[in-house]
Amino acid sequence: MCNLDSNIIHRSCKKTIQNMADKLNEYQGVTGRLHCVRDKYKERISRWRESHPRGIRDLLSETLFGIPNSDVPPERVWQDSEYSDLFRRKSRIELMRISAAVMGIEFSYAGETAFVSPTLLQIGVPHQQMTLVWALSPLIGFFMTPLLGSLSDRCRSRFGRRRPFIVLMSIGVLLGLILVPNGEAIGYALGDDMPANKTETPAVLGPRSTVLENDSQNYHPWGVLFTVLGTVFLDFDADACQSPARAYLLDVTVPEDHAKGLSTFTVMAGLGGFMGYALGGINWDETSLGELFGGHVRAVFTLITIIFVVCVSATVTSFKEIPLDELKEQEAFRQQAQNERAQESFDEEQGLEKSTRKENISYGSLNQAEAPPPLITESHSGEPLSLSHYLRSIVVMPVSLRVVCLTNLFCWMAHVCYSLYFTDFVGEAVFGGNPAALVGSESRTNYEAGVRFGCWGMAMYSLSCACYSTIIEKLIKRLGAKKVYVGGLCTYSCGMFLLCAARAPFAVLLFSWTAGVMYSTLFTMPYLLVAHYHATGLWDNNGGGCGQERGIGTDVAVVSSCVFVAQLLVSVIMGFAVKASGSTAAVVAVAAALAAAAAFSATKITYLDL
Repeated sequence: MCNLDSNIIHRSCKKTIQNMADKLNEYQGVTGRLHCVRDKYKERISRWRESHPRGIRDLLSETLFGIPNSDVPPERVWQDSEYSDLFRRKSRIELMRISAAVMGIEFSYAGETAFVSPTLLQIGVPHQQMTLVWALSPLIGFFMTPLLGSLSDRCRSRFGRRRPFIVLMSIGVLLGLILVPNGEAIGYALGDDMPANKTETPAVLGPRSTVLENDSQNYHPWGVLFTVLGTVFLDFDADACQSPARAYLLDVTVPEDHAKGLSTFTVMAGLGGFMGYALGGINWDETSLGELFGGHVRAVFTLITIIFVVCVSATVTSFKEIPLDELKEQEAFRQQAQNERAQESFDEEQGLEKSTRKENISYGSLNQAEAPPPLITESHSGEPLSLSHYLRSIVVMPVSLRVVCLTNLFCWMAHVCYSLYFTDFVGEAVFGGNPAALVGSESRTNYEAGVRFGCWGMAMYSLSCACYSTIIEKLIKRLGAKKVYVGGLCTYSCGMFLLCAARAPFAVLLFSWTAGVMYSTLFTMPYLLVAHYHATGLWDNNGGGCGQERGIGTDVAVVSSCVFVAQLLVSVIMGFAVKASGSTAAVVAVAAALAAAAAFSATKITYLDL
């Protein structure tokens, strides 16, 4: 009987084991994998819900608008609630409003590059003098822009340090937007002779006079004066306005938002350029607005003027700046509180030590050796910088900043080659046209078609800049600043080399996107590095070894001034390069070589932990 029961139990256990084995085999198959996947996703969903207690709405707010998803109050709170918004995280919409001014600036740039040269030619400025006209603004800007940056660091206006300069530079842009399309008309009003044989013929960027073919019959001294003056106002002030606009962005945002803010700044710039070129591509002569404003060029500049005013107004009314005097008072109060806390802590330590001694030493009799250690103060003493002191801060700068400036110089030279000469390259090297051919000839028609097609390529570059700027912050976090900086420059270099080799219409549109990647990179990375240097205290001790007090506005302006040097150097180099090669393909070849040099220089930059 016992043997029978043992056999039954044995068979039952064997069957159970077999069932378990069958079940295990089942779970090791397709069903098992599905169960594993289900359990894995359940775990992920559980972790996501823990990190996002507000759910999908929180995720959409953070992803689409950049609204912080934390209810934790900021660590730094300004005592006066009037400025408390400066010390909190900003949403994407708020960053867009802060950066709106650069969109208006890029609209102005689009109108400038599209219409200034034809306008100057129309009123009698010879081709050989065109380079001198474009060189006036860089010559002025190279010396004035850093100086304006230094002055903005010391501005004591009750409206803040940056906004008064943004408004001042914006007034200059407005004067340029008014004078450029109306300079010829102002000249006629002041006594310039009206040409008797002025007839309209088709041209690349709007109406053009046949008297262009004969400069001696198209002499307008007053018209030339006011148009050139407007060009200088527009070009210089549009460039100079970007420095206080960037510094304002960095001033009113916390360091955690600097990368996101600079990327938003670049997105707005790219969108402004794209829409500006599209605005100039519309034939306004066939619209009621063109008739109302008096022609294609005036319609475009009028619309740009309205957009520029709206954009700048949105920026300067976004957040109040802390006036410099109040900033110093608050800093002094904070420093005094730190010193008092340090003194109390020191007294407590000394009290404990004295209690163990036999000697009876009264308070206040501490010798110098027993004094509390001095606290580390900021590098800005509050004293106004002299002009010689400021100039020395430019000439003698930290090595880390010098490498950033060299890299930015190569970047701007590569970009200026593209932005100033690209349409001419497309018209001649891609479409086989000749700008010197007679109006109406096949060669002239091909050239003008190439210039129009080149404008579409530049629109693609602006759109690419805006698109890439939306992800550059994520790339920096994932790959690191060095890989993003060097990679963006290498992308542009390869794109220009391939465009030089292909010289086809499809290549114009395709490889123009690499120009947007590079422009976004040079628009973001140098300023992010400068902000990072200041935020981490790299230059707290005598300006990083240069013995100078350095403000972020000054350093942003110094980095920005590289564009002026680049424009001057390219205007000299490009003429020799085109003459030596015998083709405008040298434009993109030089751009590719300069971008490669910039990529090499970027490998030598001090990135710290960025």
